[in-house]
Amino acid sequence: MASLLCLLLLLLLPAAAATSPAAGRLVPYDLLYADGVRAYFARDWGRAAELLQRALHSYAGLRTARRSCRAACHREAAFLGGPPAAEPWEAALFDRVLQRADCLQHCLGSRLGTAPSAHRASLLIQRDFERREPYNYLQVAFFQLKKLDQAVSAAHTYFVANPQHLQMREDIEKYRRMSGVKSDNFRDLEAAPHWGAYEAGVQHYNSDEYLKAVDRLEESLREALSALEECRDLCEGPLEDAEEEEEDLQPGLYEAIAAHYIQVLKCRQQCVLEIATKPGWISATEDFIPSHLDLLQFAYDQVGNQALAAECAASYLLFYPTDEAVLEKMKQYHKELGEDTAVTARENIRHYVQRSLMEKKMIYYATEHLGGTFNDPDLWTPDELIPENLKQKYREDQEKQKQETLDIEEIEKRGSLPFEGITVTMDSQQMNGTQRVVFDRVLTESECKDLLRLTKAARGTGEGYRARRSPHTPHERFEGLTVLKAMQLAQNGDVDWRDAKLLLQASEKSRKIIESYFTPGKKLHFSFTHLVCRTAVEEEQEGRMDLSHPVHADNCLLDPEGNECWKEPPAYVYRDYSGILYLNDDFQGGSLFFTEMDTVTVTAKVRPKCGRLVAFSSGKENPHGVRAVSRGRRCAIALWYTHSAEHAEQERVKAEEMMEQRAVEENHPDGEEYQGADHSSRSSPEPLIPNGGARPTSQRHKGGSERMQHPRGLRARDEF
Repeated sequence: MASLLCLLLLLLLPAAAATSPAAGRLVPYDLLYADGVRAYFARDWGRAAELLQRALHSYAGLRTARRSCRAACHREAAFLGGPPAAEPWEAALFDRVLQRADCLQHCLGSRLGTAPSAHRASLLIQRDFERREPYNYLQVAFFQLKKLDQAVSAAHTYFVANPQHLQMREDIEKYRRMSGVKSDNFRDLEAAPHWGAYEAGVQHYNSDEYLKAVDRLEESLREALSALEECRDLCEGPLEDAEEEEEDLQPGLYEAIAAHYIQVLKCRQQCVLEIATKPGWISATEDFIPSHLDLLQFAYDQVGNQALAAECAASYLLFYPTDEAVLEKMKQYHKELGEDTAVTARENIRHYVQRSLMEKKMIYYATEHLGGTFNDPDLWTPDELIPENLKQKYREDQEKQKQETLDIEEIEKRGSLPFEGITVTMDSQQMNGTQRVVFDRVLTESECKDLLRLTKAARGTGEGYRARRSPHTPHERFEGLTVLKAMQLAQNGDVDWRDAKLLLQASEKSRKIIESYFTPGKKLHFSFTHLVCRTAVEEEQEGRMDLSHPVHADNCLLDPEGNECWKEPPAYVYRDYSGILYLNDDFQGGSLFFTEMDTVTVTAKVRPKCGRLVAFSSGKENPHGVRAVSRGRRCAIALWYTHSAEHAEQERVKAEEMMEQRAVEENHPDGEEYQGADHSSRSSPEPLIPNGGARPTSQRHKGGSERMQHPRGLRARDEF
């Protein structure tokens, strides 16, 4: 939804001038971005590339201007010393505040060439730039312009920050296969300097190359602290969530000042997480700044520079003053350097710690007395700095959250399952979604082996089960067997009747389990049953980045850009529940995963194994895909169910009739006339559709004039 709103906002924004801006004037990046997106959808690739690049340049220029002006104005209108004895503190304070505001206005106006307010973009567009979304458009525009090197760089820059973006994974892989694309084209145009230095430093450190390690780690620490200051400067923005309120509910002068200042302090505190989180990562590297000092003190010691090793150790102790191992090292350094040698911490690190503690103290005071919350980003914050009543509140919140989780699990408990020994391994709560569950021990090891034998026997017949390239990826072969084809092969003597019967029984057992868990008392009919194997093509796995089965929903057309799933043909709109019964785990990859509607944010993963049944509702609440099978053969029974009897699986009815006939022939070998079939021998105890019920004409042939038109790129995928 957010991406759709952002797109609408972009298209409604007034057009920025197409000609070059006047000398010294920076055109607002949101206007350039809007024009670039317009040109993109108009397929004006040259103009789109130019405007999107200018938007990125404007965005970077705006951030640079804000950082520079705030640094200059901090010096020009500094808050130094107390007010003169004859001057009230309030007048002295706000005199400086007004001077700094005036300084910022003039500085930004001079650098930007226009009023600073013209550069305030919406939160949606700000997030687009934070997520590097312009590069997503750029890579397509450059590709259309046949500028492969720039297309690859733009794609790589976007992918670094969005590694779970499945479509970009596929695009990157295609670029790797193209002739004329060089390895150095895959570069991050937004790379933060400290990350390259940090990773190189850690690599040298782990390889015992300590001299090289100290050079790169010092560079990383220097760049990280610089990036931290730049981030802190950008925190002095407008008050967030400042919605219009009734006059009597609006805060007074000091309450408003306090709220805005605490917002700024919290933002500054979170900057350490921003610099410690590598693009594309979800979590930050713990203790990012202290860890530099810890690594440096050991590396300096190894190269024989005990003075700098002691300096780094003393700096580390500012964060963790009771660390026994480092305290012992400090004693050793004092002995080696001489007791008279003064060992002091680095001044910039001392300033960093003191400033951070001062800010935390004010934030905790505001949280305790004025309300609000604070997620402290640091592990090293002294316990005594946190007010006692807040410690108790946090403990109570944790207990409350734990109890709520237990309550939800209790609500989700269903009636008893229809078979003994089956366990619920993960429920919806544990899978971060709704209408999802994983059962284990649905099949025994021997039953899995029998069904795998069925797939191999069917493959050997060369009929109805030919391995072919998967419709979803060129890196895998795809084989599929329906229940009717299994019965026909058994009738011809190509496969064992018992194995074909087991396919019917295993799928019926799964149906009963899913019905009793999700819809007790409401009949579920088979919609389609498919024994499916995917085999990795050995010679085509190097550098592979695509999926075995792209993300999709089972009964609607998934539209990740519009955050919608359109329930209309060619989607199988009558399907209500889906299941996958796994037969083996002796392969690499092939895990099932669930995502949000964006098809990017992974919410749960399920690793296949014999007898494991994963079941879920078929709608937009459960987009899912399959990771690449990179080695071996993955086999499973794919199952879809419907509440609609008229959409019941016709082939299954025929297959069950063939199985009944087989049973009759075994019971009456002399060819006696048999009056009526014994339905108790069926793998499904009830007819799947009413006797004589004709299946209606498929709705997928509905006239195009009756269908709504939706964005291109919608996905309706199935297992066959």
